Amino acid sequence: MIKKMILSVLALSALLVSCSNDDDNNVPPTTSNLTLNLSGLESLGNDFVYEGWIIVNGSPVSTGTFSSVTFPQTFSVNTSQLNSATTFVLSIEPANDTDPDPAATKILAGDFSGDSANVNTGIVGDFLNSEGSFFLRTPTDETGMNNGNDENGIWFGTPGAPPTPNFVLPTLPAGWVYEGWVVGDSGPLTTGTFNMFDMADNGAPFSETLQAGPPVPGEDFFLNPPTGETFPLDVRNRTVVISIEPVPDNSPAPFAMKPLVGTAGDTTAPATHDFGLNLVSLPTGMVSR
Repeated sequence: MIKKMILSVLALSALLVSCSNDDDNNVPPTTSNLTLNLSGLESLGNDFVYEGWIIVNGSPVSTGTFSSVTFPQTFSVNTSQLNSATTFVLSIEPANDTDPDPAATKILAGDFSGDSANVNTGIVGDFLNSEGSFFLRTPTDETGMNNGNDENGIWFGTPGAPPTPNFVLPTLPAGWVYEGWVVGDSGPLTTGTFNMFDMADNGAPFSETLQAGPPVPGEDFFLNPPTGETFPLDVRNRTVVISIEPVPDNSPAPFAMKPLVGTAGDTTAPATHDFGLNLVSLPTGMVSR
């Protein structure tokens, strides 16, 4: 009887130890808070979201997605990974994303110093010394002569035969493209997207078709006026913008990043009008762990 009792106690002890080990193995990893306090971001609509990433041992680890641009926002992240992270990166991702890796459209990044990281758009480009100018001319409705309506078109560069580019802008990484805009009577009108300054942009939604445009980005405003606009559009004294757009882009309006903004004066080509820096439009912020 005593032998049986001893065996029963030993068996019970073994069972308790086994259960204890199983419980230890199933304990979820400890999490800690990662807080984002960002400014300058705008809503992406229903098709895209922002996603945070920490770089741990050289690899990205997602910290979660969000669509609201009201801050601060806090996310629970694996404590060990968060403590080991060297960098924070924010990207733009499809809302229904099956790719576990970050998209090319990385908008903010910064290295951790202690428990915080200052993040900025340096991952997109350095716009501190950006500049450029534009002129008013309507080459797409000309057939060998100036029709005297140069106030209806805008081209980015220095006028000449042919015009030459004068942008001082960084080459954008994959996932981003420049886009020109003129603010019309009912809102901004695109002049097309581009990544090269010495060739035509990728579209001519409003230009005439009598003549090809020059080898610089720009647009004439003669055809297909959107609702609320009257064409030909007099560009004089209107706001002109160069924005940085994500690719793909589902919005008909300029994105938040608008490094260059200018005003078209009263004079047409050969006069030029200078852009001014608009660095306050570039998102920035602080990430703390």
